Amino acid sequence: MKPLLEARNITKTFAGVQALKDVSFELREGEVHALLGENGAGKSTLIKVMTGAVNADSGVLLIRERVVPHIDPGVARSLGIAAIYQQPSLFPHLSVAENIAIALEGGSAFRTVNWQKRTRLAIELLEVVGGVIKPDRLASSLSMPEQQLIEIAKAIGAHANVLIMDEPTASLTEREVERLFTVIASLRHRGVGIIYISHRLEEISSIADRITVLRDGQTVATLQKRDADRQQLISLMVGRDLTTVFPKRPVTDGDPILEVLNLRNTAVGLHEISLSVRPGEILGVAGLVGSGRTQLAETLFGLTPADGGQIRFRGKPVRIESPSDAIRMGIGYVPEDRRQHGVVLDMPIADNISLANLRNVSKCGLVQARKERDLTQRYLDQLRIKAPTVYVDTRTLSGGNQQKVALARWLAINPVVLILDEPTQGIDIASKSEIHRLMIDLADRGLAIIMISSDLPEVLAMSDRIAVMRAGTILTSLSREEATQQKILSLELEDHRIA
Repeated sequence: MKPLLEARNITKTFAGVQALKDVSFELREGEVHALLGENGAGKSTLIKVMTGAVNADSGVLLIRERVVPHIDPGVARSLGIAAIYQQPSLFPHLSVAENIAIALEGGSAFRTVNWQKRTRLAIELLEVVGGVIKPDRLASSLSMPEQQLIEIAKAIGAHANVLIMDEPTASLTEREVERLFTVIASLRHRGVGIIYISHRLEEISSIADRITVLRDGQTVATLQKRDADRQQLISLMVGRDLTTVFPKRPVTDGDPILEVLNLRNTAVGLHEISLSVRPGEILGVAGLVGSGRTQLAETLFGLTPADGGQIRFRGKPVRIESPSDAIRMGIGYVPEDRRQHGVVLDMPIADNISLANLRNVSKCGLVQARKERDLTQRYLDQLRIKAPTVYVDTRTLSGGNQQKVALARWLAINPVVLILDEPTQGIDIASKSEIHRLMIDLADRGLAIIMISSDLPEVLAMSDRIAVMRAGTILTSLSREEATQQKILSLELEDHRIA
């Protein structure tokens, strides 16, 4: 079969660092070709070359065996190449329908807008991807999973021949993943070639035809799916065998350190929420997009204060009106969107890690450089953050290392409760293994952890108990022994409505 897209001997260097070295890749019509590799392996650079966002130093790109002499984003779109990136790029102050229209409509800026047609198209595309999202909602009000669904809808609406999916399921629930796979099957049937990037190896085994593995900017292997097993792929990606860290060791009984009784937050749709977490315990929180998981985390951290019910800390009623209140009590929060809220990308690692702990690295209102450097270096060593110095901008780090910096910021306040929203979303398998190891170590030292995750195998393996959310409340709390994937999904899906 003739290739639909082919990259031959692509090499790219940034500021003396070789991101790609002689990489070759081929995509056929109607094929799902998985592209695997750790963060920093070169996957993102390769797809940027394919979409014209980055020009290769050497090598050649071919579409249907014809050389493309020059490619930029406009040329890529005209050739039928579309990409869905891990970090959505929506206009926050425009509606869902307007964001989709900007990506798909052409013509003069002074043309008459057919609002009915825009809305109808948005509804149709969202139905295709299984997104229960109203077209008039502002993009700024969408969760990360909802933003991801909008990006997928935009790409499908563009009628692309080559569709690049970079971690498209990173923040989707099991139900939404199944719907996406149905969409992918339909696209394949129409002859669309799909480049699929994911750190979830179980997905790769479900949908990929071939698998190419990159490591340190080079092509390590291209395999037929039937010839590749999980452990082999892990070894190819990381260059060594990697053992799985979880499951977590069980926690002994004890009094709750944080307890919530009939909590209500009308502004964000939470009602009658009751939960508790004990020292050394990992409480998993599962639920569909729109169930209120992130809103619960933000309420407990004081970003959107509760307007009813009770929060008890160390057995005493407390009010958490702001993040400052939460930090004073020893509550840390690593948010879902690390690039938007977890780290400040243009600040050095040292500034990011000390940001929530300035009181302890300052004197008379001035930051003491040595204290800040020593604090940062301690967490670079403890979390194995790969960086040349503590002063490089956080933007230069891989996704997994950015996640570790976000985590280090809150570990630096010596928390007693740590809220983690999608702690391993979009990071490579080696980094995920390290995050799981760290969570277990922290729990063993007595830290109480609330972990929100769309990855049900992760929830089942890492949690002592699992709280299942739906429509802004907690339906039930399951013990580790009684929780199963089927039981959680059944609870999540009952009476599910539009977000």
